Amino acid sequence: MKNKLIWVASIALLWGCQKENLESPENQEVQRVTPLKEVKAAGTIGSGVMMQAFYWNVPSGGNWWNTVKSKVSSWSNVGFDAIWLPPANKALNGASSMGYDPYDYYDFGNFNQKGSTETRFGSKSELKSLINTAHNNNLSVIADIVINHNSGGDSEFNIFTNSNTYTDYSGASGLFNRTAYDFHPNDYHSNDSGIFGGFADMCHHKAYVQDWLWKRSNSVAKYYKNEMGFDGWRFDYVKGFEPWVVKEWKKAVGGFTVGELWDGNAATLDWWAGAANASAFDFACYYKMRDAFEGNNLNALNGDMLWKRGASKAVTFVANHDTDEIINGKLLAYAYILTHEGYPTVFYRDYEDWLDKNKMNNLIWIHNNKASGSTSVLHVDNDEYVAQRNGNPGLVVYINNSNSWKERWVPVKWRGKRIKDFTGNSNWEPVTQSNGWVKIQAPPKSYSVWSQK
Repeated sequence: MKNKLIWVASIALLWGCQKENLESPENQEVQRVTPLKEVKAAGTIGSGVMMQAFYWNVPSGGNWWNTVKSKVSSWSNVGFDAIWLPPANKALNGASSMGYDPYDYYDFGNFNQKGSTETRFGSKSELKSLINTAHNNNLSVIADIVINHNSGGDSEFNIFTNSNTYTDYSGASGLFNRTAYDFHPNDYHSNDSGIFGGFADMCHHKAYVQDWLWKRSNSVAKYYKNEMGFDGWRFDYVKGFEPWVVKEWKKAVGGFTVGELWDGNAATLDWWAGAANASAFDFACYYKMRDAFEGNNLNALNGDMLWKRGASKAVTFVANHDTDEIINGKLLAYAYILTHEGYPTVFYRDYEDWLDKNKMNNLIWIHNNKASGSTSVLHVDNDEYVAQRNGNPGLVVYINNSNSWKERWVPVKWRGKRIKDFTGNSNWEPVTQSNGWVKIQAPPKSYSVWSQK
């Protein structure tokens, strides 16, 4: 965890220092947040912000790939560097499935099976066109990989259960056909780390499964990378199999890799990320933000989070297709992850439908242009949270969860420099004192982000 900045000063010395003659918040006209003209070009995954480019039950009808394609240029322009797509292969329910019940890993909407040719999202050619368009706009594309379980297999007699099971997977692609030998129980062992519902549970210890998932020249991993053009991987439900599976996949094809280990314990997330040689979604951060912003106690932000243990391993988020519990304080939560360490993810519906896109774009710009270096917490209590990013140029974020304006003197890294709030929520432009102390403010139920002018 990054060291907190500790400042010891007597009250007499503090108030004896010369201070700026700053207007009271009641007399100020709060500026509107306007998009900043500068845009940092998207780079490698992790240098900007990830867009989760779907939500649960996006419109069916095979138009989703084209919908996303129409937005990638604007997303790139405001500072996103990658898009995460839903599972792209044909699943149990064909044109109505969200893809988390995979059937044929090589059918991207080009085989007539499971009641349709196209997937819910579109055709293979439309997906490839989306990926190419994203690349042309300097956006990487992350595939959602579901390899814990399968669904939609035909019935066959299973010698390991002495009964019929739905474990006969002979898809129209003719590739990676699977039988009871490839699921649990089998002749290798009866189970692995975990099962998901009543789905057929794939056995990653079987050589045949490993060959088809990542070892062969036309394995699922290599087909996704070389034929489809995916750049990175989001692994679904990694509690269901050992982390070495993710590590071996990444070793075979490279690329940015993040796992969905749905666990609020930062130590567990840290362990998994190390064992898998991958990043993990920072559920510890998510639950601390939920407690802070929905529970009206910002002290929760002092809790343990993955990004505090290793920022390069942490993918932070405020909502996703599975969980959306931060409601009233959602914009404040985005102000938190977009000013702090870790690789932040923005949920499609928050950006496109529910929140102020202008304010979101402003925070993305701040993330890409100001948020660098280690983090020091300058102050935290029930209602107020102030933290500094210590890099160049760095920033100070002030989150106010109360119903009134707040002002606070804080010690910052700039000495004798004029600073401003780059959100436009405050029009103060104070000069920091020679010892670094400065008075900043934040509006009710809002935030400000300060940096050298």
